[in-house]
Amino acid sequence: MEKSLDYKGRWRNHTVAFRVSDEEAKLLNDLVALSGLTKQDYITRRLLCRDVVVQGNPRMYKALKNQMTAIYEELKRMESISPDNDELLYTLQVIAITLDGLNRENPLLLQGQSHFPTENKED
Repeated sequence: MEKSLDYKGRWRNHTVAFRVSDEEAKLLNDLVALSGLTKQDYITRRLLCRDVVVQGNPRMYKALKNQMTAIYEELKRMESISPDNDELLYTLQVIAITLDGLNRENPLLLQGQSHFPTENKED
């Protein structure tokens, strides 16, 4: 059986495991999806204090669209934002940073594209 090497030719033979709450797991999964990386690569980069550079790709774009739709629905449901919504606010901040980076990388990519429903289309 041949060893499975990572992208730098290293053999990863150590397992690191830890437990998280449901809220932490959801936030972690959202951040991983928005990064476009695998969960392993995302966690490794974050733990080693390396930058997580988002590379625009269809999978990341779809995750971004889905997150924005979920946030839109949650904001419609809420009357006010409370400190209990830290995960939502953090996810929204990450999305804003990602969109800003994508817009700087390719200004035409996000221009004129609306994938989110509006309350009143007649305005």
